[in-house]
Amino acid sequence: MTRTTTPPETITRFWLDDVGEKGWYIRSDELDATIRQRFMPDWEQAASLTPDWEGTPEGALAALILTDQFPRNMFRDDPRAFATDPLALAIADRAIAAGHDLKIAPPARQFFYLPFEHSEDLADQDRAVSLFAEFMPGENLRHAALHRDTIRQFGRFPWRNAALGRQSTPSELKVLEAGGYGALVSGKLLLDALE
Repeated sequence: MTRTTTPPETITRFWLDDVGEKGWYIRSDELDATIRQRFMPDWEQAASLTPDWEGTPEGALAALILTDQFPRNMFRDDPRAFATDPLALAIADRAIAAGHDLKIAPPARQFFYLPFEHSEDLADQDRAVSLFAEFMPGENLRHAALHRDTIRQFGRFPWRNAALGRQSTPSELKVLEAGGYGALVSGKLLLDALE
């Protein structure tokens, strides 16, 4: 297999400058297609590429965007969206231990913490909340707490069930029928009401 020639700075420039903060969490078929076209080969080689990138804050950031953010765009409603989550968690853990996160200014700093927020492990969720509380309080902290509370309630994210072939419980179905994560963000549905 030929290694990709896409340098890490191309990934960060695309995500931070071309897409920008306003585009990070908006569903766009056009953006998803662009990411697949431009970065799928990089994602497929992520396990061999990212160790070379992790030595700098900017390289670690690119590795996290590639392994944690891009697959969520490239593979919506597909289990591959979560396939590199363990790799992203490991990269984030090493990057934070090296202090790389604190050398990247917000809002890009959040990408060092999101792998913990995306995990279906409660200890990772607690770590996400702690990291956001200390280093990026505000709206990101609210989302981290909602993710943690969802894992505390269900032990998994109900909105992943269909993609992962998991059977939803009656309580999870209530969340999904109300609008999934969006219903929790808007306050239309409260996790406490599902007891």
